[in-house]
Amino acid sequence: MKRILVTGSNGLLGQKLTDISLLDEEIELIATAVGENRHPVKSGYIYEEFDIRDGGRLSELIEKYRPDAVINTAAMTNVDTCEAERSICKSLNVDAVATMSSVCEKNDVHLIHISTDFIFDGEDGPYAEDAEPNPLSYYGETKLQAEELLKLSKGRWTILRTIIVYGIVSDMSRSNIVLWAKGALEKGLPINVVNDQWRMPTLAEDLALACILAVKKEAQGVYNTSGKDLMSILEIVERVADFYELDKSLINPISAESLNQAAKRPKKTGFILDKAIHELGYQPKSFEEGIRILDEQFRRNTT
Repeated sequence: MKRILVTGSNGLLGQKLTDISLLDEEIELIATAVGENRHPVKSGYIYEEFDIRDGGRLSELIEKYRPDAVINTAAMTNVDTCEAERSICKSLNVDAVATMSSVCEKNDVHLIHISTDFIFDGEDGPYAEDAEPNPLSYYGETKLQAEELLKLSKGRWTILRTIIVYGIVSDMSRSNIVLWAKGALEKGLPINVVNDQWRMPTLAEDLALACILAVKKEAQGVYNTSGKDLMSILEIVERVADFYELDKSLINPISAESLNQAAKRPKKTGFILDKAIHELGYQPKSFEEGIRILDEQFRRNTT
């Protein structure tokens, strides 16, 4: 039996972790997030309100529940907002992680932390775990700082790096590239899509399973846990259009530079997944399999 405390449980990944925990008799879940619990199932686990910036509250929760592991899914992830609101970004993505690391080390709690491909500059992807980071954005800088402070910890820690997480939650409150493209094209709206950046989109269920595998195997260190298909952003959107038989003539390819975004994005990331596959038993779905799973859930939620 593993008792797991999850931060950010109202988010996409957080809700998928609740889904898994409800089906796994070997997991006792303490779900935590800011505000009311947004998961449709309210029983079978414990829910506590918790802002990750409140170190005192974290110590209370650790003392109260004595979890074996903390999975930190909470972060500020809007790349352009991070560029503009640096102090908030740092407090969530760095300072809160430093406190979490300290509290978990003190209480011998295994900390699983989610990181990103944006710690890299995109000049040499796909990347292995030991590749040299060089973030282009403030978001990437803060995620790298969090990684570096975890690596200095004397406690037990795991960093799971991921790329463009997509999926669906019951109240449809979390948008992502797949739902955005589907929604716009179904309405017949023309969309501008970047054709000179490459990523490996990750099904939220796959990343949630990677988190649970890391806890159960007590794995430590850095693992790449993304999807397995490397595609341009344009190809991602075109594959969504193909799956739903939508009009691809509405898709207007553009360069990333033409968007004039506040934060720079890496050109080509992607991950080498061998370590997670062999050591964790990580088995990511293909992008088509992922869309099919999302579509089945979408149909259940809208009928």
